[in-house]
Amino acid sequence: MERNSFPKKSASIVYLSTFPPRECGIATFTKDLVDAMARKYNPALKAKVLAINDKVTDSYPYNSQVSRQIISSQIDDYVTLARELNQANEVQLAHIQHEFGIFGGDYGDHLIPFFQVIEKPVIVTLHTVLPNPDEHMRHVVKIILAYAKAVIVMNEFSKQILVNDYEAIAEQIHVIPHGIPYVASANGDKEKAKLGLRDRLVFATFGLLSKGKGIEYALRALPAVVERFPQSLYLILGVTHPAVRKHEGEKYRNFLEEEVKRLSLEDHVRFDNRYLSVDELTTYLRSADIYLATNLDPNQSVSGTLSYALGCGTAVISTSSLYARSIVTPECGFLVKAGDSKEFAQKLLILCQDPKLREEMGKNAYLKTRHMSWPNVALAHFSLYQKYAPLVDEQKLPALKLDHLKRVTDDFGIIQFARHIKPDLRYGYTLDDNARAIIAASAAFPYAPKEAVSLIQTYLAFFRFVQQRNGSFVNLVNGQRKRLPQEKSEDAQGRAIWALGYVMAQDAVPEDMRNEAREMFEKAVEGSCVLSSPRALSFAMIGFYFALQKASMPRLRNFFMQFAQAHVKRFEQNGSGDWMWFEDELTYSNSKLSESLFYAYLATKTSRYLEVAEKSLKFLLRITCEKDYFAPIGQNGWFAREGKRAYFDQQPEETSSMVQTLLVAYEATGKKEYLNRAHAVFQWFLGKNHLKQMVYDEATGGCYDGLGEESLNLNQGAESTLSYLLARLALEPYNHVSSV
Repeated sequence: MERNSFPKKSASIVYLSTFPPRECGIATFTKDLVDAMARKYNPALKAKVLAINDKVTDSYPYNSQVSRQIISSQIDDYVTLARELNQANEVQLAHIQHEFGIFGGDYGDHLIPFFQVIEKPVIVTLHTVLPNPDEHMRHVVKIILAYAKAVIVMNEFSKQILVNDYEAIAEQIHVIPHGIPYVASANGDKEKAKLGLRDRLVFATFGLLSKGKGIEYALRALPAVVERFPQSLYLILGVTHPAVRKHEGEKYRNFLEEEVKRLSLEDHVRFDNRYLSVDELTTYLRSADIYLATNLDPNQSVSGTLSYALGCGTAVISTSSLYARSIVTPECGFLVKAGDSKEFAQKLLILCQDPKLREEMGKNAYLKTRHMSWPNVALAHFSLYQKYAPLVDEQKLPALKLDHLKRVTDDFGIIQFARHIKPDLRYGYTLDDNARAIIAASAAFPYAPKEAVSLIQTYLAFFRFVQQRNGSFVNLVNGQRKRLPQEKSEDAQGRAIWALGYVMAQDAVPEDMRNEAREMFEKAVEGSCVLSSPRALSFAMIGFYFALQKASMPRLRNFFMQFAQAHVKRFEQNGSGDWMWFEDELTYSNSKLSESLFYAYLATKTSRYLEVAEKSLKFLLRITCEKDYFAPIGQNGWFAREGKRAYFDQQPEETSSMVQTLLVAYEATGKKEYLNRAHAVFQWFLGKNHLKQMVYDEATGGCYDGLGEESLNLNQGAESTLSYLLARLALEPYNHVSSV
C-alpha cells in the first residue's frame, strides 16, 4: 500500500491512531475498538484505520483494516491526509486516538494543521489529560477542543480537569470508559490449572515496561509476603516499551532481574517478555489472585492494564493515580502510595491471609466493570457518532448461538436457574422453562438440526415425565428429579399446550417427535377448558392455532373460539378511555393477550378480533415505548390502572413477548410499522435501554436475568436466555426483509 494514497472506496468512519503490530497501548485500544464496532455494525458501518508511524523507514505488516499510513514527524502528511478525507464522500467522521507522544512536534502540535484543513466532523479521545499544564500544552489541547465536535475521556476526573484547567465546555466532553475484553466469570480456576499454577498464590503486573512502571517497589514488598506465604508467585508480563528500548535497551528489565536476585526471589518471580495477545493476557489475569498496579505517575488518566485486571475479576492493589481513584473502590481493592513498598506488603498480607476477602473483591470488580465490556463501549461510541454524522443503525442481528441453552440443559431437561453462567440445580426444573425450551429448539431446527434434535428429545422426555393421567402437568421438579406436588399453575398448562402445538406444526422437526408431541397435546387439551387466567388462555390459544394448521380438530376449534370471545368480553368490560386493556393492571407477558387475538384473526378472519388486538397492542406500545427505546413494565410494582407504572426490574420475557407479538401483528395486517417496531424492541437486548448496556451476552449466547435501575442481574438463567432466543429466532425469517 502506498503511504500517501487513500483508497477510492473508504470507510464511513476513519480512525487516526497507532495500530498493531506496533507495540503500543493506544494501538491495542484502537484495534479492540475497531473490532468491536465491526462486530456490532459491519457492514452498515465500515471502519478503517489511518496508521501513524514514527519514521519513513518504519515498516509494519498491517492488516486490511489499515487504509493509509502517515509519518508523525512530517507535517505535510497531516495536511495531505485532511485534504484526501475532505474529498472522500464515503467518510462521514474522523476519530483521533490522541496521546501526546504519538504525534510529532512539541506535545503533538504537528496535528494542528490537520484540524485547520479537515472539513469532516472530528471526534478526539484524549488518552492523557494532565492537570496544571504548561502554556504550550494548554495551547495544543485548547486547539483540539476548539476544532473537535466532541472529546471523549475515560473518567469524570479527566473531564473536570479539562473544564477547570483548559476551559473546556462541559457539554463537549463525553465520558466513555476504557473497553475491556469479555470473560465469562470472576472465577479463574481453569486458567490457573492451565498455566500449572494451581498450588500458587499468584500476583501479576502487565504492560509495556519502563522505569515509570514502579515494579521494583512491588518486588521489595515480596520478601515479607514470601516469608509467610512461600507459595507466592509474582508474574511480570510484557515487553519493554519500544521507545524505551530504542534509547535504553533492556536497562530497566535488567535492573528488575537484578532486584529479584538481590532479594532472593528467583523462585517467586517470573517474567514473560512478550507482547501478549488478548487471549493470553486474560488467561494470565484470570489466573491471578491479586493484581498489582504499580505505576508511579499520580496523573495517569487512564490505564488499560488496570481496567483489564478489574474486568477479569481480580482483586487489585494499585498506586493512587488519577485513574485508579476513579475506578478502584474499597469493595474491589486497595489504593496505596506510589513507591511505598511497606504499604504494598501490608495490603498484600491482608489479602493473602483472607481468601474470602480476595474472592469478594474479585467478584465486586467483575460486577463493577460489566458496562466496560467492548460491546457496550462500541454502543456508546456509535451513539456519539450519530450526533455528528448521518449514520444509520441497521439493527444487525447477532448470529444464532445455542451454547448457553445447551449449557443449562442436562440429560433430563433445562435447569431453572444459574449462578452467573453455571447451572444451579438447587431449585430444579420447571415445565414453564422446558415449554419455552422446546419451542426454541424446534424453531432453531432449520438452522442447527444436529443440536436441535438432541434438545427436542430431552424436552419431550421431560414433558412425558411431568404429564399426569388426566392430561395436566406438574410444573416443578426438584434437583433430585422428583415431581413436587403443588397448586396447579395455569400458566404452565397454557405454555405446555402452546409448546406442544407449536412442535406439531414444524415440518422440519422429525415426524416421530411431532407425533409424540401431538399425543401429549391431545391429552392436555381435554383439561384446558378449566383454564381461566387470561395469560394461560393466551398461551393455549397460540398452541391451538399451530395445531389447527396441521389437524382438523372441531373440539379444539370450539375451545379456540371460546377463548377468543372471552378475551374480547374482557376487553369490552375493562377497556375504556385512555386504558384500552383487558385488565385493570399490566403485569407480565402482557402482549401475549393481544397476540392471541391476532392469531384468532388469522384463523377466522373475524374483524372484531383484529380490532381489539390492534387497539390493545397500540395502548401497550404507547406505554412501553414512551421514550426512544423499549421500556417494559417493571416487576417491582407492575402498573395498576390509575396508579404509577413500575420501570424496574425489567425482564427479558416481556421484551421477547413484545417482539413475537409485533411479528404476528405484521403477518396479520401486512403493516411494515409492526415489523419495524419488532426490530426496534429487540434492540433492548443489544443495549437500547436506559442503562445503554447489552442484556444479551454475545460471548456465552446467554441473556442476563434482568435490567435494574442501576445495574444488570448477571445471572443467566433459563427464562432469560430462552426469552432472548425466542425473540431472536422469531426475527430470523425477517432478517433480510426490507423495513421500508
